[in-house]
Amino acid sequence: MESKDEIVKTIPRTFYERDTVKVARDLLGKKLIRTIGKQTISGIITETEAYRYSDDPASHAYRGLTSRNRAMFEQVGKAYVYFTYGMYFCFNVVARNQNFAAGAVLIRGLKPEKGIDIMKKNRGIDKIANLTNGPAKLTQALRITKKQYGVDLAKKSELFLMDGIDRKKIFASKRIGIKNGLHKLWNFKISI
Repeated sequence: MESKDEIVKTIPRTFYERDTVKVARDLLGKKLIRTIGKQTISGIITETEAYRYSDDPASHAYRGLTSRNRAMFEQVGKAYVYFTYGMYFCFNVVARNQNFAAGAVLIRGLKPEKGIDIMKKNRGIDKIANLTNGPAKLTQALRITKKQYGVDLAKKSELFLMDGIDRKKIFASKRIGIKNGLHKLWNFKISI
């Protein structure tokens, strides 16, 4: 018989089969769980950004399918991890409805919850406020690399998502670090 701690209910794939922007908002407050061996690291998602397809010039998928962005065109609920600036990984969740051929949500920030000492070691810092408050910081803290590209987040595995906390007020603003599609208020945050 499984103990209460062993029973894990992941977010179902149908959650990701909706408009990318809606999924980005609804991922706020969810838990991101990372297991490395017998260690569990987790956090509450506090910031996301939506990236769609043909209507979004800031999206990696905007110009079509490539070897880098192929996950955005594949099954929803999977991880899209890419390398940027020659030094950082960024973690995305593939999400879209039937109106778009591609889409993903960038996870930009987490509130650390479990495995904080492991996160500190992975990042080489002690200040909790700076552990996972950016997309590259959270991938370093959780040791997410290209090895997690395509991981099925709808199943309990080395990386998955589950329900977390009830959200309070959601803040929407312009996306960060892009040159195109600046008018879209597709960056979402919560304060917890």
